[in-house]
Amino acid sequence: MTPTATRPEQDNGDRLLAGDIRALRKARGLTLAEIALKLGRSVGWVSQVERGLSVPSLGDLRAFANLFDVPISLFFSHDVPVEQERGVIVRAGSRRSLGTNESGLVEELLSPDLGGSFEMLRSVFAPGAELKTETRRPTEEAGYVASGTFEIEIDGIWHRLGEGDSFRFDGKPFRWRNPGIEAAVVIWVVSPPVY
Repeated sequence: MTPTATRPEQDNGDRLLAGDIRALRKARGLTLAEIALKLGRSVGWVSQVERGLSVPSLGDLRAFANLFDVPISLFFSHDVPVEQERGVIVRAGSRRSLGTNESGLVEELLSPDLGGSFEMLRSVFAPGAELKTETRRPTEEAGYVASGTFEIEIDGIWHRLGEGDSFRFDGKPFRWRNPGIEAAVVIWVVSPPVY
């Protein structure tokens, strides 16, 4: 019986997936043992997944998505056709999309992966969309309004931003809303990555 050969593209996609899972675990301050316990898996299996030696099943990916509170779609679309661009370049047509039109927020990952010290997102807020519940993350965040009107409450103070305006905050509670009649597009940077 001969082992099944893997395609180089598959190996690269598996490595990117492994790096994303490791980055999400570290961003949440969790140990391998804590992840293993929450998933009902062994520490060795989680370690192998993070090193790209084991590939999680679709059910495992759903469990990781639930555990990290991210959409499962984050774990897909690692395909980069030009090897020299892998981990460096993200082409407009190859961005990983997060969220849905129904939720009022669709984000595209502009960073090649989650392995760096920050992530960059293109966030499109539908007219009338809002984050009603205040959120606080252990991150430093910044954004640039590329188009539309965007309002953000940072530490209890609302700010109305328009095209060309920007913001930054560090570990403070925030909420947002789009009071306009057109979509608001914000380029958002988060450190460390949370998706």
